[in-house]
Amino acid sequence: MAKKDPYAALRIKEFNIFLLVRFALVFAWSMQFIVIEWQVYSITKNPLSLGIIGLMEVIPAVSMALFAGHVVDQKEKRNLLIKCIIGFSVISFGLFLLTWPEIIAGWETNTILYSIYFLVFLGGFVRAFIGPTVFSLIALIVPKKLYPNAATWSSTTWQMASVLGPALAGFSIHWIGVHWSMCLIFGFTVMALIALFKIPKKPIMNPKIGEPIGKSLKEGLRFVFSTKAILGALTLDMIAVLFGGAVALLPVFAQDILEVGSQGFGVLRAAPAVGAFLTMLVTAYMPLSKNAGMKLLSAVFGFGVCIIVFGLSEIFWISLVALFFSGVTDGVSVVIRQTILQLKTPDHMRGRVSSVNSMFVGSSNELGAFESGLTAKLMGTVTAVVFGGTMTLITVVTTGLVSPSFRKLDLTKDIEENEKDV
Repeated sequence: MAKKDPYAALRIKEFNIFLLVRFALVFAWSMQFIVIEWQVYSITKNPLSLGIIGLMEVIPAVSMALFAGHVVDQKEKRNLLIKCIIGFSVISFGLFLLTWPEIIAGWETNTILYSIYFLVFLGGFVRAFIGPTVFSLIALIVPKKLYPNAATWSSTTWQMASVLGPALAGFSIHWIGVHWSMCLIFGFTVMALIALFKIPKKPIMNPKIGEPIGKSLKEGLRFVFSTKAILGALTLDMIAVLFGGAVALLPVFAQDILEVGSQGFGVLRAAPAVGAFLTMLVTAYMPLSKNAGMKLLSAVFGFGVCIIVFGLSEIFWISLVALFFSGVTDGVSVVIRQTILQLKTPDHMRGRVSSVNSMFVGSSNELGAFESGLTAKLMGTVTAVVFGGTMTLITVVTTGLVSPSFRKLDLTKDIEENEKDV
């Protein structure tokens, strides 16, 4: 059974291939975001420009999210993900060209900057489809009784890629420069594409193929807003990430406050993901299903405290430790939220529910980056980070007080019922 075997999902060959695809894709995406952040801040020396990067991605991601969920529920998932990765590869290659020394020397700074923003904007459209496609594909690869275990390993893979991507980005900028770092990113997108072809096509589980888009989207939204466990988890995480987006300002801290350069920047950027990755490995052996609501509230509260400590620190190792433990608490949050989504979502609605999740949580990363950049411009970098952490604490306390049912949320019964479903 899944709860007795922490490696149950890993014994499925297709799931291992899926994890390889996800690792390569997330690695490339996270590394690309860091390289572009570094390049843009190096060009502008303006923290607001970092926020604009997030805004350029979040606008198309949010505007297309519900439509993307409808499309994912109507289409075959493997081929749809192939198209998404091809789109991502084209964008990565475009950024590779934009960082070519000859182009940098021959183009005006604003032309290069706006071209980067444009490609990031196109990437937002691609990302709108990737999230719900990946979420739906997992459920077609592993049996229902292994959903919690598969969600844990999928999240762990995501965090591992998030550890190595930013870390390598920082070091590769130092070793080979921004231009060849983008070439490396393009290579990982191609690797993800090749691996994905080893997974066969999957059946479409939606019995309502051809359903009008308006009716389809209305059904998806109604389900999310009527399922208190899903709505509570998404809302809590959205607000926390929105106001706790200190990582968007790391180039400022690395270059101007801590003065640790590109290598220190890579280490700082990887620290939260290292903490989250280690936490997820532990949760494979120690599931978080019992008293999940209180554990999620406690984790997000701890995340807010870590962000405040990071914002106030002027010492590198204290900042590093604060970011590490912000990742530990975020890892708990991610595992619980993904488990809730996998257990509570019917197969035929996974694309739409995942799209709403991307609107609530995924896009709040970019909105959080914009919020952090804007508040840093208005009130200073340190004040902006402390403000964000404080808002996270207020959100957790408010959620706990107004939603007793969420505090009492326990997923043990849901897991036991799925394990009986062969």
